[in-house]
Amino acid sequence: MTFPSYVPLNESAWERAEWPLGGHLTPTGATFAVYAPKASRVQLEFYQEHTGQDAHFTCLPAQGPDGVWRAEVGGVEPGVLYGYRTWGGNWPYDPQWRPGSEAGFLSDFDAFGNRFNPNKVLFDPYGREVTHTMYSDCVLLDGLDGGAFGTGGEDYLGRPRREADTARIAPKSVLLPAEKRDWQKPSLPAGKAVIYESSISQLVGHPSVARLGDLLGGAGGFAQLQNVPPEYVGTYKGAAMLAPYLKALGITALELLPVHETNVSESGRDGHTNSWGYMTLSFFSPSRRYAADKSFGGPTREFREMVTAFHREGIEVYLDVVYNHTAEGGNWNGDPTTTGFTSLGGFAAGEYYVQTASHAIVDGATGTSNQLNYSSPAAHRLVLDSLAYWTREMGVDGFRFDLATVLGRRPADAHQEDWGNQKRFFSDHELLVEIAAFAKAENIEVVAEAWDLWGYEVGNFPRGWGEWNGRYRDTVRRFLKGDGNTGAFLEMVNGDYHHFADNGGPQRTVNFVVAHDGFTLADLVSYPAKQNDQPWPFGPSDGGSDDNLSWDSGGDQALRRQRLRNFLVTLFFSRGVPMIVAGDEFGRTQNGNNNPWALSSIAMWNNYAAAASSAPQRVPVEAIGPDGEPVGQYHDNLGQFGGEPNRNALLDFTTFLGALRSRHDALCAQHYGDLRPDDKDVSYVFHSPEMLAGVHEGDRAVAVHINTPGDDFWLMVNMADFPINFRVPQAAEGQVWRKLVDTSAEAEEEGNFWEEGTGPLVGQEVWVGTWAIQVLHQEQA
Repeated sequence: MTFPSYVPLNESAWERAEWPLGGHLTPTGATFAVYAPKASRVQLEFYQEHTGQDAHFTCLPAQGPDGVWRAEVGGVEPGVLYGYRTWGGNWPYDPQWRPGSEAGFLSDFDAFGNRFNPNKVLFDPYGREVTHTMYSDCVLLDGLDGGAFGTGGEDYLGRPRREADTARIAPKSVLLPAEKRDWQKPSLPAGKAVIYESSISQLVGHPSVARLGDLLGGAGGFAQLQNVPPEYVGTYKGAAMLAPYLKALGITALELLPVHETNVSESGRDGHTNSWGYMTLSFFSPSRRYAADKSFGGPTREFREMVTAFHREGIEVYLDVVYNHTAEGGNWNGDPTTTGFTSLGGFAAGEYYVQTASHAIVDGATGTSNQLNYSSPAAHRLVLDSLAYWTREMGVDGFRFDLATVLGRRPADAHQEDWGNQKRFFSDHELLVEIAAFAKAENIEVVAEAWDLWGYEVGNFPRGWGEWNGRYRDTVRRFLKGDGNTGAFLEMVNGDYHHFADNGGPQRTVNFVVAHDGFTLADLVSYPAKQNDQPWPFGPSDGGSDDNLSWDSGGDQALRRQRLRNFLVTLFFSRGVPMIVAGDEFGRTQNGNNNPWALSSIAMWNNYAAAASSAPQRVPVEAIGPDGEPVGQYHDNLGQFGGEPNRNALLDFTTFLGALRSRHDALCAQHYGDLRPDDKDVSYVFHSPEMLAGVHEGDRAVAVHINTPGDDFWLMVNMADFPINFRVPQAAEGQVWRKLVDTSAEAEEEGNFWEEGTGPLVGQEVWVGTWAIQVLHQEQA
């Protein structure tokens, strides 16, 4: 590739230099813009290969008054690879400098905490794709390794580490054409959402997905399922083929674990894996590891096609995004002079990262070596620009923000030492308010994980935000194992009114019992404590919560199956938005591992053979050891469900609940009872089983009347260790009560549910079994 017409900007050109940050193609070439306000020199470099070669062409952008360096280059084509080098106060430009030299070096960081080092090639923070990562196997070239990315004076291959030139191994940005689309998004009301949380690997990484149509294609609403071609297993393209599965399940929103480019080794080298992806390297680039087409531009194109496939089925796509920290890391071995910045930190570390007064990188609220600084307008802009790109050009319908409280931390001094004692202004923080305004304007959803290592802020985010409700998780876990925390349980079933009534209504509480970072639902009812110290493929894993509020159900397999149904019924009948985790619909187990963040093992992913079996934990894992032999087996904690042997009764049960919710607006209420001006309010009224007294703290059995004109439900929840006789209110004139759900093991042969209009009629009293829930529906006589 040739570059015949580099056009340096002169003073008059700044009047028209309103190009957005990043690299953008033009009819005659491309424009490039990067923010580096304290840099004294920026060099733009073009490469013909992603590794193994030095730059093919270089030019010098010009700095504008806004701190942005811009260049206009002719003859550039889509797919060109580029990177940058920077100089600044700690390392001013010296004409004697050559790649790999120390000419001009003064110190490893300047008075503002910036780490300029011209020996470290940087990729564009706004680049649309990244060629590879610092953990990629291709970095191991020419005798180098990841240690070459570091700064500081520590010895590396016989010279100070800061002198190691990274041009031949550094990740490069890929120049791609813009492709703004007129997306046909489902644009569903927030209250109608049913969220399915999964990674791409968990959804379509297991080899059983190649038999998906054979396994499930004949089962009711799953008739459209097809086998996923082997070459699409574990990819965006394969995930697109799961849209009919999620639609049949009643899912309206797929929430993907991070798909932004992250550090990972393709071969799974020790210490270089990251199955979940919570170490974002680039906020604009889709991860190349999930693409069937790994050519430059392939991941972006394939991701868009996947989103389109889900939209066709009426399913929205949410992304779990990690804006609180990056994969660039912090101080190596606690040494402030040594960092491994390859993008943001090499351009403006003083603005993008939280630092102490002595310019050590703060690792405080995130526990991940660094923390982005949202006292900085540049960091604000980065987040908003990234959200706009994924919304408008990639078609995304919503975002879940990992450790979202970090975005709302606003200290008086961006370099203060004690960040843990800073004031918090979550309800009116500029960035949080701007994100909510953006979401409203774009008709998308934004959901906060409203806690970090410094605080718990559920219910404190600005109006317009949804929030993962950790209180719901803990409260429901406790009550459904018999703790008798009755008042809190009723608060959560009623949509946590006291925290969300002033924040847009119950659709702003995202209710969940389990999430990716913890037990699966099947493991929650099967283990008293985490089991992370296991051999591959079920471990080992570090970390993981020790406070799981779990119970092994006394080792009773039938009770475990029953309790799974209890959790699902409670989740789908509570006010708010229900979220389930991939595989919980059919009893997926991780053998008690509650933190497999780095475990890229098929034992952690959806095994669709289990979804087609009445004994889901007895199917083969299909993991192959280094000797080529099968390894590992699932713990059989659930035994066998009732019904047909080649059907998974739990999958049928979950599918029924999803469809039921979609059919009944009473279960998707966007307002609390008596707060609507019309006659469509939905009231949740709580009773004792005998309906003669109010509910008291410590009661382990309660009745819930979901009362709305023309569509009433009566839930009877018995978490006592003995059966209880519940009274049933008189049905309205011309109406009867019919049984809709019975979670008890005794009802397994009947599937534990009945479609509306087909369930048994009930009288004024109903016996509810031990540890069971029944649901009645009022219908026409």
